[in-house]
Amino acid sequence: MRKLITILLCFFSVIVSSQNDKLFNEANALYNDGKYAEAIDKYEAILDSGQHSAELYFNLGNANYKLNNIAPSVYYYEKALLLNPNDKDIKNNLVGYAQNMTIDAIDTVPQVGFARIINNIVNTFSKDVWAIIAVVGVIIFVVLFLLYHFSYTTSKKRIAFVISLISLFLTCFSTAMAFKKENLDRKDNPAIVFVKESKVKSEANKTSEEVFRLHEGTKVQVIETYEDWKKIQLSDNSTGWVPSKDIKILKTF
Repeated sequence: MRKLITILLCFFSVIVSSQNDKLFNEANALYNDGKYAEAIDKYEAILDSGQHSAELYFNLGNANYKLNNIAPSVYYYEKALLLNPNDKDIKNNLVGYAQNMTIDAIDTVPQVGFARIINNIVNTFSKDVWAIIAVVGVIIFVVLFLLYHFSYTTSKKRIAFVISLISLFLTCFSTAMAFKKENLDRKDNPAIVFVKESKVKSEANKTSEEVFRLHEGTKVQVIETYEDWKKIQLSDNSTGWVPSKDIKILKTF
């Protein structure tokens, strides 16, 4: 019975994948013909099937940009960048075109001092890579410890001892970096403003004081949720509360 279910699931997956490839090609053809709204419908139909890719989001960003849909174009370029952070075309279209359509000009507060150095080191690798480095360090430490224990010459013992200490330090350092990276990734919760204008409040209720306004396409960080409200933070460290419906979370796939 389980084998039959597995076979049926594989068969269904092949059919869905084939249909999505057909939709993708049709959407690309519509895009090339200048029928951007129809292309968007085809691309979104692929998303509705549960398929996600940087190429799909990139094409959605392009189609929305052609229609001057500010928030969706920024949103889809940002999602494409999450899946393929090193793609130059995505970065160019996001920074060079889509973000130029946004109204809000928000300064970025740069990190300085020791915190900046640590974060730069942490962001060198993903948490998985840091974890792998830590495991390799443990293995090297164990091997060298055994070599130290069973060696009879002083020179070999000295070399094994020194390198084992270095590998132990590497293990501890990489483990700390992995936890730090995981913590940074957990706190990183970007979103895009999806309404023409959003009134940012000082507290999570409609009657509270308005502190400033944001416009479609602006990127924010969500730092807290309360009922139907999200507490956001801007790149200049300004904070406030907006209705949840005013923004779309980027890391939701």
